[in-house]
Amino acid sequence: MKLILTADVPNLGAPGDVVEVKDGYGRNFLLPRKLAIVATRGAEKQVAAIQRAQKARQIRDLGHAREVAEQLGGLSVTVKAKAAGDTGRLFGSVTAADVADAVKAAGGPALDRRAVEVPGQIKTLGTHSVTVRLHPEVTRELAVSVVAT
Repeated sequence: MKLILTADVPNLGAPGDVVEVKDGYGRNFLLPRKLAIVATRGAEKQVAAIQRAQKARQIRDLGHAREVAEQLGGLSVTVKAKAAGDTGRLFGSVTAADVADAVKAAGGPALDRRAVEVPGQIKTLGTHSVTVRLHPEVTRELAVSVVAT
């Protein structure tokens, strides 16, 4: 099955890539989750739009990724959780989008939420470690402090 990816799929490709996958994988996983569209002649126009949007928010190259990693190194990132119980457990959880917003609020670069990898779920107050994947060769560990409001 020939598909055009609309989102980054690990070990498969980036948005706008035309890939050949097995029928079941495409029909049962990629298409229902809107990670890909069927490759047709009309879809070729959509590929250009997808790639333009990706380039607007993508790290330009390896050197730029290293610069952004250095900027992240000096940041003190704090996420304010809405409410916590007496034991320090959050009623919700801290998501990758919350971390990306907190980085921007702390004066750091604007990160795509898909670049932030939160291990499991952050459901307690305190300091947690998250990984920011800026480039296939550049990752950065970031300490995130979760406080109650």
